[in-house]
Amino acid sequence: MAIRVLLVDDQPLLRTGFRMILEAEQDIAVVGEAGDGLQALDQVRALQPDVVLMDIRMPRMDGVEATRQITGPERNGPAKVLVLTTFDLDEYVVEALKAGASGFLLKDAPANELVQAIRVVAAGEAMLAPSITRRLLDKYATHLPSGEEPVPDTLHTLTDREVEVLKLVARGLSNAEIAADLFVSETTVKTHVGHVLTKLGLRDRVQAAVYAYESGLVRPGAQ
Repeated sequence: MAIRVLLVDDQPLLRTGFRMILEAEQDIAVVGEAGDGLQALDQVRALQPDVVLMDIRMPRMDGVEATRQITGPERNGPAKVLVLTTFDLDEYVVEALKAGASGFLLKDAPANELVQAIRVVAAGEAMLAPSITRRLLDKYATHLPSGEEPVPDTLHTLTDREVEVLKLVARGLSNAEIAADLFVSETTVKTHVGHVLTKLGLRDRVQAAVYAYESGLVRPGAQ
């Protein structure tokens, strides 16, 4: 079945461009468009998309609040949110990820990256590109903990290996890359990631990465 996508952006020209790119793919169907967050909520309820391609700054309701309502505990449907951003709006991206977005993508990303991001998010994975993530968090390092704050109690529930895995997830590594780094199987990595999410009460890898930075476990710019 085709991946059902809802386009949310207050610029009609951008929505048209995204529609042309996505409708050229046999496994993707654009089921609707919205020009602001409130329209997006209505469209999500009516159309039940699999993925919402969400702009951040829009009139009436911004993308952060719309994301929170779409992916929150009262959510009505399976929709996942992929946030669109430009670097001058990056301060909003972490808030969108914390609100429940499954990842983010630059508005000027190549067409093939947009298509791949839609497929990744629809499959239940997080779209967390390492290079973009590091640039984003480095830029806003002043808003994150200094590393001198007390370690959250929840972090102590993790084993040493789970802490290692969390650090690598925060760097944006895939399961395969983590497995190669730690010399274990991908199945083992998936198990560790699952334990990390469960113990910390997190929804996915994106929230795990945000947690790692906010807790001071990983510092912006660290390799």
